[in-house]
Amino acid sequence: MKLSDFFSASENVFCFFFVHLCLSIVHLDFGFLQPKPENAVTVAVSSRVLFRTEREQKVFEQKGVEEYLRYQIEHENEPFAPGPAFPFVKALEAVNARLRELYPQSEELFDIVLVTYNHAHVGIRLINTINHHNLFIERFCMTGGSSPIGYLKAWQTNLYLSADANKVREALTEGIAAATMFMPEKMTEVSKSQLRVAFDGDAVLFSDESERIFKAHGLDKFFEHEKENEDRLLDHGPLKGFLEALGKLQKKFYAKGQRLDCPIRTYLVTARSAASSGIRALKTLRAWGLEIDEALFLAGAPKGPMLEKIRPHIYFDDQMFHVEGAAEMGTIAAHVPYGIAQKHNSKHNTSAGK
Repeated sequence: MKLSDFFSASENVFCFFFVHLCLSIVHLDFGFLQPKPENAVTVAVSSRVLFRTEREQKVFEQKGVEEYLRYQIEHENEPFAPGPAFPFVKALEAVNARLRELYPQSEELFDIVLVTYNHAHVGIRLINTINHHNLFIERFCMTGGSSPIGYLKAWQTNLYLSADANKVREALTEGIAAATMFMPEKMTEVSKSQLRVAFDGDAVLFSDESERIFKAHGLDKFFEHEKENEDRLLDHGPLKGFLEALGKLQKKFYAKGQRLDCPIRTYLVTARSAASSGIRALKTLRAWGLEIDEALFLAGAPKGPMLEKIRPHIYFDDQMFHVEGAAEMGTIAAHVPYGIAQKHNSKHNTSAGK
């Protein structure tokens, strides 16, 4: 049984406008310019990854929806603890603060949308939590249990982060960059002044074309294929657009002479080998006009230790093997369920092609 079974479509409209009105009142004195969706880099985050809600989820699963709602109302003045996406969202807000200093009237900012399947009763607790943690989140999308994908498209969402793998797959199918987040047992401390985002290559920034060659024919054939096609660009993967959006904001800092002090830094962390298969990846990024700040070609070595050194706010990978390895080292890693690797047991199949 799912929470979504209990909330009607009529409640969706009420919930959405009720919470949006409340948030507008709460933040009326901030004076910040709220960007239009077409100008912003919109990041939609589910309440289950922005905050810790495991206890509430257990109440729902064990006692049902009515007891769940009663519990939320009784505890609405108790803020939720930060979840895995919390440091990432705080870093987005830190970048926005820098952008507002340089471009006071610009709408080219990160715009954060909180997405939840919940009822308006829970929305009150979420508002209290947002204010408790000094987050600036004006936009809510409370769907009352229905799919959020239509709303995400209306917001022109650049990235969707959720704990629901099925909804993430649905978003990817609709062309929305998306990833599933998990709560690691430990979380490495990350920078509070510089947003750091790390990406895998194949099936994340790039298509899974090369990954398919590796899975079907092995490592030697993969190297041969990459060498033969090093001057042919790789097709785009599901998160290329998000990297482009980050690059667009980076260039606003470069234009003010702040390249060396830019509060956004991007990383390519791939199991590809530099000499045998790295050149095609770099040529593709250059042809796309994307400047990745750092590129790590690990030639099949574990990614966890490198990510521990980078300390990204989020790392995107299409293979659970690498996501789990990163999480064991304290890195917040998000799974992109895209491409041929989803048909293989990632715990027992690493990819030198990635």
